[in-house]
Amino acid sequence: METNVTVSTEFITLGQMLKEVGIIDTGGMAKWFLSEHEVYLNSELENRRGKKLYNGDLISIPTHGTFRIVVTD
Repeated sequence: METNVTVSTEFITLGQMLKEVGIIDTGGMAKWFLSEHEVYLNSELENRRGKKLYNGDLISIPTHGTFRIVVTD
């Protein structure tokens, strides 16, 4: 099942998105999480917490689900 992550800015970083959806509790956990779990951005393995996610990007985390970035104006 795909979950929409709605943001009101042009982009959100991968670390911020993980915190926003409740996968991690603090921003400091992002680096650890990305080193321990496979995270795919548009079907490509991604491990940079500062990677910018834009409208329509699809993030897939096998242990947590699939998330689509939706930018609202």
